[in-house]
Amino acid sequence: MNLSWLEDFLALAASGNFSRAAEERHMTQPAFSRRIRALEEWLGVVLIDRGSHPATLTDTGEWFRTVAQEILARVARVPDEARAVADASSATLRLASTHALSFTFLPSWLRSLESHTTVGPVQLVSDVLQQCETLLLQGRVQFVLSHWHERVPGRLDPAAYRSVRVGSDTLLPVSAPGPGGAPLHRLSPPGQARVPVLAYSAESGIGRVVRAMRGALLDQAQAEPVFTAHLASVLKTMALDGRGIAWLPASLIRDELDAGRLLEAGGSEWAVEVEIRLFRGQAALPRAAEALWSAAAQLSCRASPAHA
Repeated sequence: MNLSWLEDFLALAASGNFSRAAEERHMTQPAFSRRIRALEEWLGVVLIDRGSHPATLTDTGEWFRTVAQEILARVARVPDEARAVADASSATLRLASTHALSFTFLPSWLRSLESHTTVGPVQLVSDVLQQCETLLLQGRVQFVLSHWHERVPGRLDPAAYRSVRVGSDTLLPVSAPGPGGAPLHRLSPPGQARVPVLAYSAESGIGRVVRAMRGALLDQAQAEPVFTAHLASVLKTMALDGRGIAWLPASLIRDELDAGRLLEAGGSEWAVEVEIRLFRGQAALPRAAEALWSAAAQLSCRASPAHA
């Protein structure tokens, strides 16, 4: 169906005269009559009683006049509604963050940004790093927030994706305390041949860093994975239950360390210092997203100019 057929029909319904309606619609009467007939054929009903003078609407035609008016009115509103949707979409920040940072770092970081810019609606996807990277690669989010280490390359090519340091964290090997108050499990303890490790799956960004930075040491310590998951929060629960040693972000276990429910299970050589970085593509972003990026960069410069 052509929308102009609806306008033809309404012109005829208003005048009751094919010739006058055709003139109003700037076409010949035969052409106009063919368009009305095409509308009726598309609907499969008769709209016009052609045996009356002036032409009148059938009962179905009276009903369809209201429908036609509603359709044209709805279509007329579409451009304004589309612009409103586009404006709302451009104001919405689409951010993917790893699970651990979604729970710990993200809320306070957003609060700090609010003192420098207006942070509008945020659409957050919390997932493993591999999926967060995929979302940015596909253009489905504007930013990715994740842990990062300069010696552990990710999937976001620095030539195509920019990043800014927005914080720091430490990955610590921890264990629940044993009966005597010492760690229940320790890395390289004298006389112990097996070190139970709570490992990360391949999709995990933290696991990616731990394997790259401490994999060789773990092999020497005869570490044995006894449980694998992709969420730090799950490994934290297992560590609290005494199941083994897990590398967890200090930001995630601050309360447990302070309360002694988790203890460091190795010396300083086992800890891994990491950055928290915000990633984006090179292409220009909507105004709200660019404002967030600018505020994040400014905060980064003030906190640590060398990494901005």
